[in-house]
Amino acid sequence: MTQSRAWLIDASIYIFRAYFSLPDRWHTRDGMPLNAVYGYAGFLLDFIRATGASPYAAAAFDESLGTCFRNEILASYKASRALPDPELEFQLNTCRALTESLGIPCYGGSYYEADDYLASLARICSESGVAVTVITRDKDLGQLLNKPEDRWWDFAADVQLDAEAFQTRFGVAPEQFAQYQALVGDKIDDIPGVPGVGAKTAAALLQAFGDLGSLVSRLEEVSKLPIRGATRVQAALHDHRQQIDIAVQLTQLATVIPGVESMPAYAPSSAHLGAFADQIRELGLPASLVRRSERLLQETTV
Repeated sequence: MTQSRAWLIDASIYIFRAYFSLPDRWHTRDGMPLNAVYGYAGFLLDFIRATGASPYAAAAFDESLGTCFRNEILASYKASRALPDPELEFQLNTCRALTESLGIPCYGGSYYEADDYLASLARICSESGVAVTVITRDKDLGQLLNKPEDRWWDFAADVQLDAEAFQTRFGVAPEQFAQYQALVGDKIDDIPGVPGVGAKTAAALLQAFGDLGSLVSRLEEVSKLPIRGATRVQAALHDHRQQIDIAVQLTQLATVIPGVESMPAYAPSSAHLGAFADQIRELGLPASLVRRSERLLQETTV
């Protein structure tokens, strides 16, 4: 018997991928840009075609820049990112509306990030015995691979990884990834890393000690490891222990969010695809995209 599967979409990463890669060619009657909407709408159609009917799916959106609980831990968290201008905000809202028109449950808020919503949903799915495929390009979400059946899917590149393949590719197990990020830092999110600890060194440390707790309690052993600059690395870890503690709080995903308590039920239907096509027409997007949605509508029998 095939195990049920939930498809968890990291929506914002695909919206921004379209926003930065597609030309500013499409606009509403009022002159609002639609390049991100165009690209993301195509992604949604590809997603439905690739996954078919499924009882569970969800999409999460980042809506907490500057207001996330992580900003209470570190005020400079994501401080280098600019808030969306009105044109981009319009596209973000439109993309969420398109997703909702397809009947896909949507999640987002001012206190938690998209990754946290996906992590909470993954926990619920795991507790319900449902496998998870997280659709993303963000390696941080490898943390959601809790069971052998779970998958991390880079949809654009059509690369799917289970936990074992993820570890082979990135050098650390999914459950170690938040600690790995705490060691190397994340420039995009303004999370400082330990000076002198890069990707290879962080992976070697976690492979040797298993987790940060063991690493810190056996810090004197670091200088004996066969890694470059082992003595210097040991000193850096000692001097930045408080920073590491803070970084772990930033990189670990929240798995319990108030109000996120049930499986994300999803029942794709011809009515949903019809509503989606209507929105595409109303926005004035190219007829080719409308035809794609209509073809998919004709193929949909649920």
